[in-house]
Amino acid sequence: MNTNSQNLVFVEVENRLSTVFDETVNITSSKPLSGGCINHASKIETNLGNFFLKWNQHCESDIFTREAESLSELLKGSDENLLVPKVFCAKEMDESPAFIVTEYFQPGGGDQSEQLGRGLAKIHSFQRDDFGFFSDNYCGATSQYNNWKNNWIEFYRDNRLGYLLQLIRNTRPIGSDYMKLFEKLLDRISSLIPNEEKASLIHGDLWSGNYMQTTDGPALIDPAASYSHREMEFGIITMFGGFSARFFSAYNEVFPLEPDWRERNPLYQLYHVLNHYYLFGGGYLQQAVSIAKHYL
Repeated sequence: MNTNSQNLVFVEVENRLSTVFDETVNITSSKPLSGGCINHASKIETNLGNFFLKWNQHCESDIFTREAESLSELLKGSDENLLVPKVFCAKEMDESPAFIVTEYFQPGGGDQSEQLGRGLAKIHSFQRDDFGFFSDNYCGATSQYNNWKNNWIEFYRDNRLGYLLQLIRNTRPIGSDYMKLFEKLLDRISSLIPNEEKASLIHGDLWSGNYMQTTDGPALIDPAASYSHREMEFGIITMFGGFSARFFSAYNEVFPLEPDWRERNPLYQLYHVLNHYYLFGGGYLQQAVSIAKHYL
C-alpha cells in the first residue's frame, strides 16, 4: 500500500465527510480490513464514529460512484431483515485515488440464513416495468451495459450475454466455432427463458463473499445492481455454494420462485461463467461451452 496515497485519501475523506455532516471530521485511527482482492479497505475511526472506507488508485475511474448508486438503490428496497450500508460519499479517480465511504457494520452473529432469504425476497419485490439501470456499472471489474429495455429476453440476450461475448472477443482467445455456438444459443434465448415477470431490483453479484454476517443481521456488500428478472440473481447464488436450504425456504415464503426455475438456472450461471473467463481466462470457457451445448 502506498502510504502517500493513503494519506491523500484520508485528507479527502475528512473533507468530504466534513461537508456531509456540516462539522469538522477527523480520522483518529484506521484498521485495514481483509476480504477484498482488488481494493484497499479500512475501518476508519473518527470523532463522529466509525466508517467503512474502500479505495483504489488502479481501477476504472467511476467504479465507486457506480457502486454508490447500486447501494443507494438497494437501500430503497431493503427492510429490517437485510442491511444495506448507507453511502456517505464517493469519489471518482482523478489525480488522486477513487474511494467510497459507507456505514460500518460490526462482523458477528450466528446463522442468519433466514433473514438473508426474507430480506432478499423483499428487495426482489421492489420492481419496475423496464429492465436495466440508471448508469452502466460493474460486475467485479467488468463493465455492465445497463441501457433500459422493456423486454427481459432482449435485455439478457443483448445487454448481458451479447455484450459480454463482445468483450471476450476483443480481449480473450475464443475460436470461431465457440462463438457460433454462443450465437446459436442467443438466437434460442426467447424459447428458453420467461419474459412476463416485471423487473426486480437485484444485487447482481451475490456470491457468499458479497454478503456479511454482522451483529445486527446479514448485510449486502459490493453490488452490481440492476432491474432484471430475479432468476438471474440465483445464477451466481448457486455457482459457489454458501446458501443453505433455510435461505431458500425463507425466500420462497416471501416471494416464491417458479417451480421450474432450476431448469433455467444454468443459463443465468452462464453470464457469470463467461465473466470469469473474461476476467481470469482458463477453464471457464469450457464450462461455458458445456452450458451452451446443454440447451442446444
